[in-house]
Amino acid sequence: MATLADVARLAEVSAMTVSRVINDPTTVSAETQDRVRQAMIQLNYRPNPLARGLARGRSHTIGVVTFDTGQYGPGSTLLAIERAARVRGYGVALAVAESRDRLDIRAAVLSLADRRVDGLIVIAPFVEFSGALLDIGGHLPVVMAESGHSAGATVVGIDQVLGAVLATRHLLDLGHATVHHVAGPSDWIESGLRIDGWRAALSDAGRVAPPPVMGDWTPPSGFKAGMQLADDPSVSAIFVANDQMALGVLAALHERGRTVPGDVSVVGFDDTPESAYYMPGLTTVRQDFEAMGEVAVATLDRLVTDEEPTPASVRLLAPTLVPRQSTGPAPSLR
Repeated sequence: MATLADVARLAEVSAMTVSRVINDPTTVSAETQDRVRQAMIQLNYRPNPLARGLARGRSHTIGVVTFDTGQYGPGSTLLAIERAARVRGYGVALAVAESRDRLDIRAAVLSLADRRVDGLIVIAPFVEFSGALLDIGGHLPVVMAESGHSAGATVVGIDQVLGAVLATRHLLDLGHATVHHVAGPSDWIESGLRIDGWRAALSDAGRVAPPPVMGDWTPPSGFKAGMQLADDPSVSAIFVANDQMALGVLAALHERGRTVPGDVSVVGFDDTPESAYYMPGLTTVRQDFEAMGEVAVATLDRLVTDEEPTPASVRLLAPTLVPRQSTGPAPSLR
C-alpha cells in the first residue's frame, strides 16, 4: 500500500508539501497540486479520512443528494462528483430523495447530516427545487449542481443556453431557413434553458421560432415528435433537447421516408457514448460532466475549509458542438 512518502518521492516534493495539498491546497501552487494529485492517482494513494477528520474536526465526507431520474445528465454528474471527491481524499455519502416532496428531500438531507458530512452537493434539475434546498441544508455548506440560479445559492453547472445557441447556429449556418425544436419536460430547468438558447439564436438571426414540440427525454417521445415534424415538408432542421429523443426523431424520419441529412438535419444534446453510432452519427452538444464534477467538489471544498463566509457564486462551464453525419446543407442549397 502506497504511503504519503511514496507520493512525495514520485512527485519530487517534500512529505509536508503532499500533506498541504491534501489538507490546505490553497497554500500550494496549481502546478505542484497537479503533480501531487497525479502521483496519488498513479500510486492509488488514498488519504485516511478518519485521521484527517479527527485532526481537523471533520469527517472528510461529502454528502450528495440526488433524485432517481434515470437520465444521462444527473447520472453522469453523480459519477463525476464521486471520482473528483476520491482524488481529493473525500468519501461520498449518497442520499436519493424518493420523490420531489419537500419532506422526502428533508429526510434525505437529514440522513446525511446524521452521518456528519462536511457539506452537500445537490443534483436538483427540477424547477420547483431551485431554491428550496438551501433552507433544508441548514448550517451545512451547499453547492447546487445542474440547478437554476437561485438567490444566495452557489451553483456549478454547464451553460445550457450556450449549448442550445451552438446547436441552432450550426443549423442556421448550414443554410436552413429555421430550426424546429423538440424540447424536454417543462419541469426540468435544463429544458427551459435550452428553449431559451434556441429562441435567442433564432431571434438574433431574424427568424421567428416555431412552436416547440414537447417530449419527456425518452426515445418514444422523440419518435412521436419526429412523426409530427416529418409530416411537415417545410421542416429541414431539428434541434432535439437530448440524444435519447434524437434517436426517436431519427427513427420517425426514416419511417416517413425523410433522409438524414439529405432532407432533414438533426442535432442532439449530451453527446452520450452511443450517439456517435446512431445511423447516421449524431451531431450533438457535448457536456463535460467530468470537469463539472471537479469544479463542484473543489467549490464545496473551499466552502468547507474557508474560515470566512464565502459569497454565493455561479460557475457555468462552456459546452462544445460535436459535428457528425446527421447535419448537412439545407436542401434548397443543393
